Amino acid sequence: MKIFKYLFFLILIIVIGGAIYFGTQESKYDIKDSYTINAPIDLIFNKVNDFKDWEHWGPWKKEDSTIVFNYAEKNVGEGGSYSWTGKMDGSMTTTKVIENKEILQDLSLLTPGGERNPKVYWSFVEEEGATKVTWGMHGEHTLIDKVFYAFSGMDFEGDMHKMNMSGLKGIETIVLEDMKQFSVDVTGISDYGGGYYLYLTASAKKSDLRIKMGALFGEVMGFVQQHNLQTAGMPFTVYNQINEANGTVIFSTALPVKENIITPEGSNILCGYLEATSAVKTVLKGNYTHLDKAYNNAKKYIKEQYLIVDSSKNVFEIYANNPDLVSNPAEWMTEVYIPVFKDLRSNHSIISEQ
Repeated sequence: MKIFKYLFFLILIIVIGGAIYFGTQESKYDIKDSYTINAPIDLIFNKVNDFKDWEHWGPWKKEDSTIVFNYAEKNVGEGGSYSWTGKMDGSMTTTKVIENKEILQDLSLLTPGGERNPKVYWSFVEEEGATKVTWGMHGEHTLIDKVFYAFSGMDFEGDMHKMNMSGLKGIETIVLEDMKQFSVDVTGISDYGGGYYLYLTASAKKSDLRIKMGALFGEVMGFVQQHNLQTAGMPFTVYNQINEANGTVIFSTALPVKENIITPEGSNILCGYLEATSAVKTVLKGNYTHLDKAYNNAKKYIKEQYLIVDSSKNVFEIYANNPDLVSNPAEWMTEVYIPVFKDLRSNHSIISEQ
């Protein structure tokens, strides 16, 4: 009997000692990771703010192929929520949103040891055109949790860091893929009405064209604002001369105005007039880097339709939205116009008989 009594006291001492030991271990945790993504801040923010995007960038499906996501009627912004079933059921609700800055969320996890309710937080900081995004979670381990981690060998903090980085890189992948999307639509012959425009003319190598173009547009816009002038449409570029041999372009960056403007003597900015013209119109939705594709499709259409290019008129591009206001390059709209003879084709009898 004494042996059993000693064993009982020994076990009791071990249990009490273990409880004291694990009870004195740090319970609170705050685990976070940061990652810089070369993309506009609002694109990153939107991927986190909309729970329907989480299953596309999150690492959970890789770890649990049985997981099923369920979305509430509201799944975006404050009050938005979603839940899931799988090896471990759970749900999440967004409790606070500061656009492009911060998101706070309540997480509920049904673990074998009971329900756990940590807090999730996100922060977004713009860094020279890129975005530093931080994903973190804080909460408190129960005594059961601490015992389980100790004896199972599970590295809770290490696993959380791995999950965070996997998710952050998943956001990067999906956002960068979104930014690469583009489409080209040759709409056919369009009649452009023409009109007055303020412009600056310069030359540049093709490789430097977009950078120089942006600077010139800034000068023209500054002139318009300085003199309180009203524009009559979206900015455009006129290609005055293209030298394919040496890869140089003479071009004019322009802003349409309602009437002829007499610019001050000595000013580099002049007022011109674009004549009404018939042109093959091609719409690029996407980054300007895809403009070559737009031009190739337009030229292919011209050839297939036996159209004749009007070389007396210049090719021009209209920028239908402002990249400063539309951060996703996949949403940029450019209209390309190649002047043609509307009623004269290369297979016309007058031409073919020559």
